[in-house]
Amino acid sequence: MAEAPDQEEAAAPARVVWKGAISFGLVHIPVALYTATQASGVDFDWLDRRSMEPVGYKRVNKKTGQEIAAADIVKGVEVEDGHYVVLTADEIKAAFPKTTQTIEIESFITAAEIPFVYLERPYYLAPINRGEKVYALLREALLETGRVGVARVVINTRQHLAVLVPSGPALILNLLRWGGDIKSFEALKLPPAGAKAAGLKEGELKMARQLIEEMSSPWDADDFRDSFKDEIMRLVRQKADAGEVRSVEKADAPSAHADADAEVIDLTELLKRSLQGGGKAPAKARPGRQRA
Repeated sequence: MAEAPDQEEAAAPARVVWKGAISFGLVHIPVALYTATQASGVDFDWLDRRSMEPVGYKRVNKKTGQEIAAADIVKGVEVEDGHYVVLTADEIKAAFPKTTQTIEIESFITAAEIPFVYLERPYYLAPINRGEKVYALLREALLETGRVGVARVVINTRQHLAVLVPSGPALILNLLRWGGDIKSFEALKLPPAGAKAAGLKEGELKMARQLIEEMSSPWDADDFRDSFKDEIMRLVRQKADAGEVRSVEKADAPSAHADADAEVIDLTELLKRSLQGGGKAPAKARPGRQRA
């Protein structure tokens, strides 16, 4: 009998999401982008209790409840309440950003300049096609200067703002939310900034600082567990051990993404030319920041 899934099992190998190159000045670093996270929640599939077959989704008219053929569905954007502008598939396709297979660094900033609210999703970057030396060069230069690189990248026809961050031996590409996606906190009823303005006494602050110090400890992700998932998986194992297992036919896995190559040429010469003005012009403006 097959055993129930175990959350202690080793994680699956990282999946290649994208291949291309990091670009700054005239320097190109061929890299592959790997997933850095995995879903940690419980995945409940819909099943027909009568036949134990997977249950899918239907395209239905929300007003009539009738199923609609894919050919009869168009895409529209609501501009006023109940009023839509319809766009054709060709119009939407033409608006997609051009795929360049390049992580284009536009500027370098200190990591503290990016508020946590902008961070969205991390990926690992690994060198390919003999790009180890120039990869290490960028990583070490970022570590020594205390900077991170702000870049743009197109993944699966979608343009992303991102930040390139050194972390140990790796470079991490963390996708960022666009400034327009971040809601302002100005409408919230927050206490004024500053201890005096918020009416805090020095004795209160002293005790709060002491409590924080007593509760402080080094970060260890294993110290924090998803109690809901642990309990659900305990029930799954219990039922599996009791023989309460049903067979369900699974769908085939999607195919892998296409490959892309990049070429490494003389690093010293590229750096010299970039410093002499042969590189691309710096970004005109930095990404918007959330203000207090």
